[in-house]
Amino acid sequence: MDTRNPTLDAGPGQTMARRSTSYSRFVTTMKVALPIVALGLVGLLFLWPQVNVSNIRVSVGLASFKTANPESPSMVNARFVGSDNRDQAFSITADLAKNILLGKSKVELEVPKADLAMQDGSWLVMTARTGLYDQKGKSLALDGAVNLFHDSGYEFNTETALVDLEGGVAVGDKSVQGQGPFGQLIAEGFRIENMGKRMLFTGKAKLTIYPTALEGQQ
Repeated sequence: MDTRNPTLDAGPGQTMARRSTSYSRFVTTMKVALPIVALGLVGLLFLWPQVNVSNIRVSVGLASFKTANPESPSMVNARFVGSDNRDQAFSITADLAKNILLGKSKVELEVPKADLAMQDGSWLVMTARTGLYDQKGKSLALDGAVNLFHDSGYEFNTETALVDLEGGVAVGDKSVQGQGPFGQLIAEGFRIENMGKRMLFTGKAKLTIYPTALEGQQ
């Protein structure tokens, strides 16, 4: 005699029906879940670049802050402007200005460039590897690979130069060599007055004059 409960014995038809019902539920769930996941991924793709860039900016800012010395603050691409006793404008720029402290007169400069403009429209430019700018005294000490260029075509190279920005005078006691429309010159020192209107060369000097310069004087 078969004592099994017929209500607990599922036949093949009932098993297939249960599997079909489960599959239908799975398909319905995926239809809802997959679009949500897709939208989430698309949103993440749009937001990720902004989050990533933001993190990089914060990291750079913190690194710069940590390496800076609070007792000697610096400024990148610094610029100082002023005028001499004849109201002729000058500007000084530098890749980096160091020790910028409130009330402190002197500022250390890296790769300084001084632009001196005259009332007649002419100008003189001086560059160097390093410099020391005295804001109160209106003076600029240049050191290393000093280059002086006047818009009339004169260019001179030396190792050091002291510029009186107030009086429009630049002097140097190191060997200087240069060239211009007149020819080439080598001297032991120099003095430039009135922002390049007058140039004096000191010590032993050698001047090589171009023939074309003499022809222009005839």
